[in-house]
Amino acid sequence: MNNQLKKEGKFSYLEIGEGTPIIILHGLMGGLSNFDGVANFFPPKGYKVLIPELPIYNMPILKTNVKNFSKYVKSFIDHKELKDVILLGNSLGGHIGLLCTKLYPEYIKALVITGSSGLYESAMGESYPKRGDRDYIQKKAENVFYDPKIATKEIVDEVYETVNDRNKLIRTLSIAKSAIRHNMGKDLPKMQTPVCIIWGENDNVTPPEVAKEFHEKLPDSELFWIEKCGHAAMMEHPDAFNELLYAWLEKRGY
Repeated sequence: MNNQLKKEGKFSYLEIGEGTPIIILHGLMGGLSNFDGVANFFPPKGYKVLIPELPIYNMPILKTNVKNFSKYVKSFIDHKELKDVILLGNSLGGHIGLLCTKLYPEYIKALVITGSSGLYESAMGESYPKRGDRDYIQKKAENVFYDPKIATKEIVDEVYETVNDRNKLIRTLSIAKSAIRHNMGKDLPKMQTPVCIIWGENDNVTPPEVAKEFHEKLPDSELFWIEKCGHAAMMEHPDAFNELLYAWLEKRGY
């Protein structure tokens, strides 16, 4: 998918299809290709899928935090002159989506979160590997999925390269600390935007209790489970993920 990246000013992004905009927010260790299933499924059904590259490793270190990424997403929405946007985020991307929805609710029609941080603090500390040998990192990467085979050599190589790059590691730790500081627990009950929560029943990074808490605290949310599924449902079970999301969007008239 990378060869279709558009570059405009500070933004690099994929744009596929026409119609209702779905903006996808990737996680800290997640590439844009993690969302291939979503990007292939929704455009033929009348949606425009946009996947911006979040400037996780490019912002000044003092600005590398969840709030500034949320502002970046808002500036992307402005750049594209969009309104009534659906945000879809996994892991850190879910957290950014939640904060963006809290700060700019008039722009966000609906929010979709899967394996999101924002409530569960050890999600941040545990899921980002320390520097170390490749075997350790492979085990950490495999722990993200129910089926360890999903952690391909490419995924493990990417994580290994990230944690052994000092600049990236410092920013990774900075984001992790910021995510813990930006706990959304008190904000959720005030957020009226409709939220679709899709969660893996076997998520080791943000366990099922986290999904239940999001569901309890968000006033207008629905919670859907995927069996035999870890932290990245849209990668591990793309068909089930897409069907659940599409049914929810249709029910809501989006």
